[in-house]
Amino acid sequence: MQIKGRTFVVSGGASGLGRACVLDICKAGGNAAILDMNEELGNALVKELGASATFVVCDVADTDSVAAAVKATVDWVKKTGKPFGGIIPAAGVGRPGLILDRQNQPVSLEAVDFVLNINLRGTLDLVRQVLPHLATTTPYGPDGERGVIIMVASSAAFEGQMGQVAYAASKGAVASMTLPMARDLSRFGIRVVTVAPSMFDSAMTAGMSDKVKTGLKKAMEFPARAGKPEEFSSLVIQAIENVMLNGVVIRLDGATRMPSKLQVIH
Repeated sequence: MQIKGRTFVVSGGASGLGRACVLDICKAGGNAAILDMNEELGNALVKELGASATFVVCDVADTDSVAAAVKATVDWVKKTGKPFGGIIPAAGVGRPGLILDRQNQPVSLEAVDFVLNINLRGTLDLVRQVLPHLATTTPYGPDGERGVIIMVASSAAFEGQMGQVAYAASKGAVASMTLPMARDLSRFGIRVVTVAPSMFDSAMTAGMSDKVKTGLKKAMEFPARAGKPEEFSSLVIQAIENVMLNGVVIRLDGATRMPSKLQVIH
C-alpha cells in the first residue's frame, strides 16, 4: 500500500497522535483530511501543510456532523484526484470516575456516555461512513488492496486502572472490533489494524499533574518516559505500508504494564 497520491481521513487530526499521523502522511506524499473540533489548530495545520491537507470541523459523537465532514472530504478528493487510502479515527477522550465513589455514588451515565460516544461510537461511525467510498476505489498492487483502517485503542484495554471503567470499556471494544472488521472487509481488499499505546504525550495527558506523571513512569520499563507522537505515527506509517499487518492489535508501550491505582481519581 502506497501513501503517495492517496487521501487519508484522520479524526482528532489537529493535535496529539492524530496530528503526528497527518504530518507523516503528508511528508510521504499523501493527502490528509483533518477532522477535528479545534478550528484554530486545524486551520493552522493546513496553513503549515498547504494543498496536501484540508480541515473540516467534525464532532465524531454527532452522526450528522460526521456525515457532513465525510461529504466535504469526498468533494475534496474529487477535486484533488487523490483517491481514499485509509481511515485513522484518532479522536479520543478520557473522563476518570470510580464506578462507585467514596460517597457511595455510582458513576454518572452522562460521563460514561461522553467517553463511549467519542471513543467507540465515534470511531465506528466515522469508519462506516467513509467505507463505501474507500471500498469503491481502484484496487492497488498485485494484492488488489484498496486501503487500511487504523484504529486507536490503549493499554487500558488490557490493564485498565481504577476509575477507568468507561475508558477501558471504550478502548477494549475498539480492540475487539479489529478482527471481525478485518474479516468483514477482506473481500474489499481493506485491512484493519489497531494500535494500543500506553501513556503518550497528547492533549489528554497534558492535564495530568507532575506527581501523577511521575507515578505512572514508575510502571514503565524501557524507555522510562511517555511516548512521543512521532513514535506513534511511525508505527501507523508502517501499518499503512505493510500489507501483512491485518486483523491485529499492536501494543506500543515500552513493556509497560499499568498498576491498579491511578492517582488522578477523586
